[in-house]
Amino acid sequence: MIILIQCRDRVGLVAGISGVLAELQLNITSMREYVAVSDDRFYMRVATATSTNEKRLETALKKVLPDNAEITIHINPDKKIIVLVTKEYHCLSDILIRNYFKTLNASVQCVIGNHNVLKDICNRFEVPFHYISHEDKSKEDFERLLSDQIRKYAFDYIVLAKFMRILSPAFVANFQGSIINIHHSFLPAFIGANPYRQAFERGVKVIGATAHFVTNDLDEGPIIVQQTINVNHTHTTADMVKAGKEIETLVLATALKLALEDRVFIYGNKTVVFE
Repeated sequence: MIILIQCRDRVGLVAGISGVLAELQLNITSMREYVAVSDDRFYMRVATATSTNEKRLETALKKVLPDNAEITIHINPDKKIIVLVTKEYHCLSDILIRNYFKTLNASVQCVIGNHNVLKDICNRFEVPFHYISHEDKSKEDFERLLSDQIRKYAFDYIVLAKFMRILSPAFVANFQGSIINIHHSFLPAFIGANPYRQAFERGVKVIGATAHFVTNDLDEGPIIVQQTINVNHTHTTADMVKAGKEIETLVLATALKLALEDRVFIYGNKTVVFE
């Protein structure tokens, strides 16, 4: 069982929470906490080897926590995800392989693409693929069809695995805090399209990738994971693209592992990540 708590900070929170868990005979296997001093905000993730009635636990915790504390309890930590794609396969294929071998800590409910290019690989892994073209449609109509298809499934997260469409504020608001994107750049550098060409023309010595939650501000949502690799003057734009795809795959996989294991808290435009 996973217990997530965020609330206003005060003295004695850890002792109070531990006391409740002991009283309910919950064996703690992992406990991580963090206080954002500037915001006076407390965050905790607790994993237990045993479980109990969720309502009973929540009621007991509320008695020792400040008012308006946010408590999330997952008896079964396995998650469900929906993946959105365009044409690039590298991130999707990694997700499908992990899903097939049950190492993703989630199940892929479906893949939705605005091109039909990746249907075959989804068929091979027996994952439903839905094609919704953005062509000959207004942005509003396209996103309405996309939302309708998404809502046919139960899910915890929507993963943009190289989904090359800018989503409207209205769409993002409907799925606030549940959309994870992989950006082909070490943000905030090279926002938008063609980041590797931008990096090549700038003569940078490192390139990277960023996994973040999607907000109304393009490529500026709360960051989950970032990584970089070294490049030099011998790297062409094509070399950077190839290296970039590898690090994008790794960064997205790392971010998904953290999110799917309930190790990420969002506060403001930042995250607390219990790695």
